[in-house]
Formats: sequence, structure tokens, C-alpha cells
Amino acid sequence: MKKILLSALLIAALNSAFAQQLRPVWAKDQANEWYSQRDWLRGADFIPSTAINQLEMWQAETFDTATIDRELGYAESIGLNCMRVFLHHVAWQQDPQGFKDRVNKYLSIANDHHIITMFVFFDDCWNPTYHAGKQPAPKPGIHNSGWIRDPGQLYYDEPKLVDTLERYVKDIMTTFKDDKRILLWDLYNEPGNTGHGSKSLPLLTKAFTWGRQVNPSQPLSAGIWNKDLQELNTYQLANSDVITYHDYNPVDVHQHTIDTLQKYGRPLLCTEYMARPRNSTFATVMPMLKKNFVAAINWGLVEGKTNTKYAWDTPMPNGDDPKVWFHEIFRKDGSPYNPEETTLIKALTSNP
Repeated sequence: MKKILLSALLIAALNSAFAQQLRPVWAKDQANEWYSQRDWLRGADFIPSTAINQLEMWQAETFDTATIDRELGYAESIGLNCMRVFLHHVAWQQDPQGFKDRVNKYLSIANDHHIITMFVFFDDCWNPTYHAGKQPAPKPGIHNSGWIRDPGQLYYDEPKLVDTLERYVKDIMTTFKDDKRILLWDLYNEPGNTGHGSKSLPLLTKAFTWGRQVNPSQPLSAGIWNKDLQELNTYQLANSDVITYHDYNPVDVHQHTIDTLQKYGRPLLCTEYMARPRNSTFATVMPMLKKNFVAAINWGLVEGKTNTKYAWDTPMPNGDDPKVWFHEIFRKDGSPYNPEETTLIKALTSNP
């Protein structure tokens, strides 16, 4: 009994010591120095047009390097230099080394196109359940009909999953912690979405803890997206090295968001914007983001299986082309949805 007690005390002491070694949130000066060394960041949330979700992008059977290479070439052709890309723990769980090899291959392709990447670990959006293997076909005219959360409902059904998630985050981040092809680690996409609210705070807190234990050279962040989620927003703003956020509002409202967030004294990166029917457009918002030296990462590069050219709340089950695309810049063949937009983007990016 005495030996067991001593062992327990030793483990507790080691865990306490390890916890005390967590690196702190970057100082504002450190964050701003990191950002000042970069050109204006502009790009898109990227998934190849042949993938309906994160698993189809990253599983070995459907990892489509030819399409990734071609479509990142479209991005390079108009001066985009940054992509935001979602990962999924199931793809890692199937084959950790193979998954990391594919991440490395993707990074090599992106780097060849002079594109830096931010990776996203967790996500509270869209379908709550998922499975490895063949993914569902898109539902005609339905925005993100096959997109999946991570970890979704499984986090609540299987308490031991958290151990897997910890190994996953630490393995990926440790492997690539000094990789200059990675801009930052976006730990959790829209925590609290789909009605979760503060229920997502425990996993968000764990994700930041795991990231600080690894202590990568890249900054950590989790983007704020809903002003009503005050508890989550407070935590995210206090714990992010640099501030990331989403805003699909018209330019005047978006400018107010920037004015509010600039008071925190850290770099600002908009990691989702541009929804044409909501008057969040390249013509209105992108010049404003450049003027404020805020990273401009719009949702969607090439139309494809995600169906995000259709609006969130306006399905078109007949699959007809919407009169106005919600997201996306290019058609699959590389032609622009709106040549005036790509001409503008080229002009804005030619002198960042």
C-alpha cells in the first residue's frame, strides 16, 4: 500500500511539474513581431474538389495529389499565398504514419506553389457522426451535405476518446512543430456551433493545453465566430497567441469587428469570410482587409463535392447552378466563376 501511495504521489508530482512547464501565451510584442515578418496573407479554406469532407481528403485511398496540385495552382495564379485546411483524427487513427506522410506531401505541394498552410484540428460544424472508409456522395444542391465534425458526438459517447485525441494532436503538432510551411495551428473551428455552446469549452481547453505542452514554433489560435458565446470568446481571446475570427457580414459591420478586436493588440487573421448573397464579397471586404493588414482567408477555392457554392440555408435539391454562388472562386476546369473578381484579387495581391 505504501509503494502504491508513493507511486501515486510521484505521478502527481511529475504531472504537476509538467503542467508548470506549459509555455505561456505569446506576449503581444512576440505575436506582432511574428506577424510583421510576413507579407499580407490572403487565401482560402481549401479542400480539393474531389473530396466531400476531411476524411475523403486525407484517407489513403482518396488522397488526390493531382487535384491538390492543380487547384493550388489556380490559387497561385491569382496571388493567393495561404490556405486553411481541416484535418480529422480518424484519418490519423487508421494509420498515424501514413497520415503524417500525406500531410507532409500536401505541404510539399503547397510550398511548391508558394502557399503556407494553417491546419485545423477540431470542428463543431455539420454532421455529428462519421465513419472511416468510403464517404457518402453529395446530396444535390445541399451546402456541405457530407462535412463532418471532429470529434462530434463520439466525444460524448466514448469518454476514453479524449486519450486518442490527445495523442493525435500531440503527434501531429510534435512532428511539424518547427515546419516553416505551416503558418499556425487553428485548434478548434467554431467551438460551440450546432447548439453546443459552452459544452465545447472543456475540449477547447484541452486542445490549448496539449498545444502548449508541445510548444511549437508556430502560434496557437482558435477563431471567434459568434459574439453571443461570451464564455468561449473570453477564453479564446485570452489564450490565442494571435487572434483569428470569422465574419460573413457586409463591409461596414466587418470593419466594426476589426475595430473591436484591434483593441487586444494582437495580429488579426480573418479565417472565414465571403458569402456573396450576404454582401460579404471580394469587391467590398477584401480591400478593407488589406488596408487593415488583416489576413483574408475566404471560404472556398474550387467548386466541388462540398457543394458550398450553394447557400447555407437555401438548398437547391434539383442541383441547378445557383444564380449567385455563395462561396468558391473557380470552376473545376480553372476558369473563374466571376472574372471581375479574379482580376481584382490579382490586382490586390500583386503589391501586398
